[in-house]
Amino acid sequence: MSLFTPLTLRAITLKNRVAVSPMCQYSSVQGRANEWHLAHLGSRAVGGAALVIVEATAVTPEGRITPDDMGLWGPEHVEAFLPITRFIMSQGAVAGIQLAHAGRKASTYSPWKGEGSLKPSDGAWPTLAPSPLAFQEGWQTPQSMTPEQIQETTAAFGKAAARAQSAGFEFLEIHSAHGYLLHEFLSPLSNHRTDAYGGNLENRMRFPLETVAAARKAWPDSLPLSVRISCTDWAEGGWNLEESVEFSRRLKALGVDVVDCSSGGLVPHAKVPIGPGYQVPFAERIKREAGIHTMAVGLITDPHQADALVREGKADLVALARAFLKDPYWALHAAHTLGVDVPWPKQYSRAKPVLPK
Repeated sequence: MSLFTPLTLRAITLKNRVAVSPMCQYSSVQGRANEWHLAHLGSRAVGGAALVIVEATAVTPEGRITPDDMGLWGPEHVEAFLPITRFIMSQGAVAGIQLAHAGRKASTYSPWKGEGSLKPSDGAWPTLAPSPLAFQEGWQTPQSMTPEQIQETTAAFGKAAARAQSAGFEFLEIHSAHGYLLHEFLSPLSNHRTDAYGGNLENRMRFPLETVAAARKAWPDSLPLSVRISCTDWAEGGWNLEESVEFSRRLKALGVDVVDCSSGGLVPHAKVPIGPGYQVPFAERIKREAGIHTMAVGLITDPHQADALVREGKADLVALARAFLKDPYWALHAAHTLGVDVPWPKQYSRAKPVLPK
């Protein structure tokens, strides 16, 4: 088993273990994908990645991080995605999408337009969270969700999952990480509820598990489902790896196929020991103790590094973000570095380097 060994998940087979991690582009208009996304995502499929995952895609308008975020709450979004998924598939890759709700981190500025919560004059909207606790000082204080709003949001994830299939996607991921809504319910630092959705671990997991169950029900049994989690908050009293292992066991029981292992994002004061592959131990432990496929992500940039973690059984998939921003053809170049002969697009065949004999 290596980075370029195929992986079968339900009815699909990935040609290798390389995934393009979801990366917000802040380039949508009213939630719709456009030519930028076709070029951005399509070039990574041309570049040899087996799985190309669309950025965090909001299941409701108020679930967007910024006004420029991707969405999948209406038929117009389905139509906009179809040219993109068709092209990705034409390159031998699998098209994936990450469904999300930003919770208390919604209604903010795109990175190059400003910082923090939107001003009313710039179109701010009310945000939702488990408890009325702002992400940090100066940010909008969210509304504590009612049980009815929780149920409506769970239903919105299910409807978006069905739309994802209609849009041609074959891999679905639910975003339960980085301080967004589902993660906010998991962590005691952001969830101070005293009803059935707060308090002990079982209650804090309830809404995320109900949401995943709704997505699994709406998503075809033949297609794989992933959940991205923050394996730790990197903050005292927060969500931790032991809870992530238990959550992953519960996810597997619901029919989840892959746990995408990230971390952090819940609180601004987190102390994260960033370094090459710093999140790989999370993927390794969850894979071992929960008995589920895992995807490793986080400062994985070198082909030998990525290949080793698959060979050593630390994860089943490797997701890269900034490495793919730097080099859309990272997977093709990695194969050459590792001495693996993989097909290049015929249009680019004249540039394919010859492997040493």
